[in-house]
Amino acid sequence: MSSGGEKAITLLELNNWDLVAAINGVMPQENGILQSEVSQANIYGPHRQAATAEAAVAPPATSSSSSSPPSSSSAFCPVLPSRHIVERQPRMLNFRVEYRQRTVEVVVEEGSAVGEIKHILETELQVPISQMQLKGWKSGDVSDVTVLRSLHLPKNNSLYVLTPDIAPTASTSQNSVLQESLNQNFLLVISHREAQRDYNLNFPGSRTIQEVKRNVSDLTNIPVRHQQWEGWPAAASDDSMTLAASGISYPCHHLSVCRRSSPANNQEPTEECADVHMVSDSEGDDFEDASEFGVDESEMFGMGSSTGCRKAALMPENSENESDALLHFTAEFSTRYGECHPVFFIGTLEAASQEAFYGKARDRKLLAIYLHNDESVLSNVFCSQMMCADSIVAYLSQNFITWAWDVTKEANKARLLTICTRHFGSVVAQTIRTYKTDQFPLLLIVMGKRTSNEVLNVIQGNTTVDELMMRLMGAMEIFSAQQQEDIKDEDEREAREMVKREQDEAYQLSLEADRKKREAQEREQAEQLRLQQIQKEADDEKEAIRLSLEHALPPEPAEEGGEPISKLRIRTPSGEFLVRRFLGSTKLQVLFDFVASKGYPWDDFKLLTTFPRRNITQLDPASSLLEAKLFPQETLFLEAKE
Repeated sequence: MSSGGEKAITLLELNNWDLVAAINGVMPQENGILQSEVSQANIYGPHRQAATAEAAVAPPATSSSSSSPPSSSSAFCPVLPSRHIVERQPRMLNFRVEYRQRTVEVVVEEGSAVGEIKHILETELQVPISQMQLKGWKSGDVSDVTVLRSLHLPKNNSLYVLTPDIAPTASTSQNSVLQESLNQNFLLVISHREAQRDYNLNFPGSRTIQEVKRNVSDLTNIPVRHQQWEGWPAAASDDSMTLAASGISYPCHHLSVCRRSSPANNQEPTEECADVHMVSDSEGDDFEDASEFGVDESEMFGMGSSTGCRKAALMPENSENESDALLHFTAEFSTRYGECHPVFFIGTLEAASQEAFYGKARDRKLLAIYLHNDESVLSNVFCSQMMCADSIVAYLSQNFITWAWDVTKEANKARLLTICTRHFGSVVAQTIRTYKTDQFPLLLIVMGKRTSNEVLNVIQGNTTVDELMMRLMGAMEIFSAQQQEDIKDEDEREAREMVKREQDEAYQLSLEADRKKREAQEREQAEQLRLQQIQKEADDEKEAIRLSLEHALPPEPAEEGGEPISKLRIRTPSGEFLVRRFLGSTKLQVLFDFVASKGYPWDDFKLLTTFPRRNITQLDPASSLLEAKLFPQETLFLEAKE
């Protein structure tokens, strides 16, 4: 550390790290009284005023007319004229505590515990400590034994008391309205006059005016003590006042800010303005722009070895699993900025790309890659005001797959560059390398194409909600045009595939019909063959019977034989006549066998006489032809049985 830096640190330690007091201590005043000490004398009473008076009558360190110009190394080496700076009282903290219709001012030492504030409030408010809840701490709820110094509080603070176990009376209606206002969100439309630019910022009613000014300082690079405002209500004279109590319009209030002109042009500020500016300087802005006084900020705060309060990293360093790292990122992001934020994809960048680019054309989305860096002054404002804005959250959720990564740690940044090189090529990785820390956070808008992925836009952290929405909508317009072409191509491809499927189905149905027809023909042919086989077997059986009957017939007798002869003529259904001679004593069965041997079995045919009509087949087969009166000759005819 340089000698000038060491002297600056010594001076700050002697002034209890009150930057205004330290600066005033090295700057000559017209009336010989230090401005910060006058203010503090009014706060701390006669004892402090005596110490201030002692400092006021002390001789100046040097004469401006006779001394030579100081070197840069001695710019912060004042001559301490009296002992009151060394014997300075402990740092005091001011608390403005609101309870229903009452406001209590409490001043305690920084080394006191939270419980001491409650004891003072118990006396002032007549509320038991056991029923008292002290709210409004920046770090969340604290216990009664917590030392105020460990909370790293500014000089002026705003708190409020809740007593849920004590029913409010009718006189507390005003306080109920105030409590409701503390939970409301106020839209501040802040016009930066030099840049001719408007910022739309959302703040809860519990946020203080000082916190608003710090956020605006991050956006405009105008330190709080150099900010000149227009539009604050007359009641907003104290920067520690909450927005709900300041009297601003709900739900929207317009303000304007610019850089305050040089102090040389404002040598005689009014008492009211001086008081307001003093509060701004003392509330957490003491170390702002310390480089203007020749002191490096990292040296002033001992950044290399500080063990002060730090926010937890959004992403652990060297995490082996990307999904675990993103789960940690999402949880920590919600803790810092609330639950209203984009839905971060949990998984690898490759999986996010698959989800965004490789579904059906109608379901595809843009890929938004959010790159966070805690070392950038823009990160807090970008996350709280842009990424958590309702309109941005809704638009990203509907049209984008959002994947996030924290590049605060060099190891995580190197891993991201490797991942981007693998998925998008070296050009994207090199583009990310070119961005400086103060240009973060970044929002990369990536669109998937047939052959490669294209980065449509890189949105830096120094933007507004309206600009961010316009750039997101511009990317969506490009994507929508490409998506319509992809949908058209996909529809045409699906139509071709459907025609092909229908043709294939028709062909398969035709093949199935042919197969069924062929199988029916085969079954029919098989049935025919079976029936033919049965018929053949029946015919063969009949022929065998016929032949056996034919062979069993007695021989036809001669006409000139000694025994009586009967000559029979038998007409067949076809009109042919069968003529044969039989002995008169021949049995009717022989006649039946003769007819059967000619192919007319008596089971299927009946043998009839012409006149009178008689059915011979109904006679006893054992009777003779003589007995049947078929002698000496007869004409018969065959008729099929029904």
